[in-house]
Amino acid sequence: MSIKVSVYIATSLDGFIARRDGALDWLDEANVTVPEGEDCGFHAFMNSVDVLIMGRKTYETVLSFGAWPYGRTPVVVLSHHPISFPPHLPDTVTHASEPLRDLLERLAGEGVKHVYVDGGHTIQGFLFEGLVDEMTVTVIPVIIGDGIPLFGAIEKDIHLTHLDTTAFDFGFVQTTYAVKKMGLRNE
Repeated sequence: MSIKVSVYIATSLDGFIARRDGALDWLDEANVTVPEGEDCGFHAFMNSVDVLIMGRKTYETVLSFGAWPYGRTPVVVLSHHPISFPPHLPDTVTHASEPLRDLLERLAGEGVKHVYVDGGHTIQGFLFEGLVDEMTVTVIPVIIGDGIPLFGAIEKDIHLTHLDTTAFDFGFVQTTYAVKKMGLRNE
């Protein structure tokens, strides 16, 4: 399978991607400190992506933002239950429930080269299956104490290779890692 799978996500300093109830108020507050026009590389990253895969909870959170932020980028929402998409969403938003490897094989067969995976449970699933190639994690300088962790309990170590770190003047620290495919313990 010749498809690149990337994670691009923000966490609190203590490793949470959202509060327990899914709230992102701490991230919204931090984004106020970001200078106008700075996106920490997100638009360039999105321009390199062919398909975004997200979990249903992440999809529902994104819907609450109002305007759909991904334009015509194909988005696959993972759920074992049917989803009725609102009519204002582009027809590039679809649903899938097949196993992750099967989904990637299908997408690769459709010519997809680069996939962006978003959402805590979804990211964990791709990581645990050994399907993630690269991770960019932006650490926000706030400790929220409790919430939805980026990483959960794992059965085997996941080894990473540091690729790049950028420290922004407004306090965010963004690090990109390659995920070692051969470095999984108990593989």
